[in-house]
Amino acid sequence: MLPAEDAFRSGLVDAVVPPERLLAEARKWALSIASGGIPWHRTLARTDHMGPIQESLKIIENKRAQYKHLFKNVPHPAACLDIVQQGLKDPYATSALEEKISGELQVSPSGKALMHVFFSERAVLKVPGVTDRKGLKPRQIRSVAIVGGGLMGSGIATAVALQQIPVLIKETDSDALNRAVSTVKANLESRAKKGGLTQQKLQSAIALVKGTLDYRDFGNVDLVMEAAFESIPLKQQIFEDLERYCKPDCILASNTSLIDLDVVGAKTHCQDRLAGTHFFSPAHVMPLLELVKTEKTSPQVQLDLINFAKIIRKIPVTVKSSVGFAVNRAFFPYASSASFLAVYLGVDPYRIDRILKDFGMPMGPFRMGDMGGQQIVSGTSKLWTQTFPNRTQKFGLPDLLVEKNRLGEKTGKGVYNYKPGSRKEESAPELKDILAEARRRAGLGADWQEVSVSDEEILEMVLFPVVNEACRVLEEKVVLRASDLDLASILGMGFPRYRGGIVLWGDSVGAEHIHSQMSRWYDLYKFDAIGDFYKPSPSLQRIAASKGKLASILELTPSRL
Repeated sequence: MLPAEDAFRSGLVDAVVPPERLLAEARKWALSIASGGIPWHRTLARTDHMGPIQESLKIIENKRAQYKHLFKNVPHPAACLDIVQQGLKDPYATSALEEKISGELQVSPSGKALMHVFFSERAVLKVPGVTDRKGLKPRQIRSVAIVGGGLMGSGIATAVALQQIPVLIKETDSDALNRAVSTVKANLESRAKKGGLTQQKLQSAIALVKGTLDYRDFGNVDLVMEAAFESIPLKQQIFEDLERYCKPDCILASNTSLIDLDVVGAKTHCQDRLAGTHFFSPAHVMPLLELVKTEKTSPQVQLDLINFAKIIRKIPVTVKSSVGFAVNRAFFPYASSASFLAVYLGVDPYRIDRILKDFGMPMGPFRMGDMGGQQIVSGTSKLWTQTFPNRTQKFGLPDLLVEKNRLGEKTGKGVYNYKPGSRKEESAPELKDILAEARRRAGLGADWQEVSVSDEEILEMVLFPVVNEACRVLEEKVVLRASDLDLASILGMGFPRYRGGIVLWGDSVGAEHIHSQMSRWYDLYKFDAIGDFYKPSPSLQRIAASKGKLASILELTPSRL
């Protein structure tokens, strides 16, 4: 980005005129070009800032090789290089080529997907009955309190302090509190080192972070966000205490990623100001914020939280209170599918991760489990099993890893091995024996044999169950729009933006094909341990039969969020 005068001096533009003379001067230029007085785009003919053309072409070819690796699934970076290269050879033919390529890219799958995401980011801020409610205005949130200063709590506190909002962290003892405040300070200092904060704003943000061991200090805060351990009794007790000590109009929110809010707030009497603010880890980095509402959450509280999300630079997706909400619910089959392939079919976990990464995911399911912690994978697996006992897998690979203290990056060993002080993964030779033990525990006898599966089918066996669960999320109207789930899958799970999100990608593959494959796997793999995991959902079956679009499931279901 250059100011107009600098761009003119550098030769990037032909002329600079005051705004009030722009139209008149542009008319003169157009007439002069038409009559041959001024050549079309004089700047295109300039070469005085370029070295020999062969050097420029070499730079382009180096970039082309680099982009081939970085952007192997999308055509537009290479297309930009094609146009620049054309400009070096024949600048006056560049505009025609750019017009041609631009038109082709707009109708390409990645072009359509990126435009879909662009409009989804704007639509998500519109919540019927809330953002369009006459006379309803957001209240300013001047101070925030957070219960629990662990990884999530300290990350949320960092996100709040970055926007110069006072934040109070509550912990159960002094040591935990000191660690929490120190973590927030370290997060802020890290942001400053990367150029995201001036020293003045850094010191101001650090000064806004306070700690307490007593709920009595919560008396004047406008918003409390609970970020404690995922325990129903613990969370219920916290919200009872919050109702007792906070002012009557204070918003009470939970960062729970899995538990239904109606369960969390079951023992309170202030259901109208209870909501969910589900951040994704690390909370001060990840842009997605699931705003969870119950049937009783007031429109005022919803509007306040939408506005607050924008202030702390998060993209809010409104979701209905239910187990797992939108993203975690849709993606719980992601890790389960991968584990089934590894344990029951004998597919190399590292091959699975590579295939998913080549598809465009930031990392494969096993690497993701190591990063988040295999103990978390194990714990959430148990919750899914309790909630959906007929379609969750019970072979316990994460449990076995936890038993062996292979928790992932945290312990230096998980599915992968990690060198001390490094997050760089290496294959673990001992994994072969761990998988063999998992098979024994799963009841696979001596006659078990590895199944040959293609890369394409591995990708489908991991992602099609996610699409299948996304259909249920749409049918249950957990989200307002299919595009909201697409956006949430991109921002929360790293689903490739250029594929448009999980629902749009599913539509690009086709409901008929997804249904056909799911039905085949359901018939083929009759293991008690996986139950109805691969059974197509009723909504997927209906859409496949009607040859319709997955995105229409939500519109075809009567009830509203």
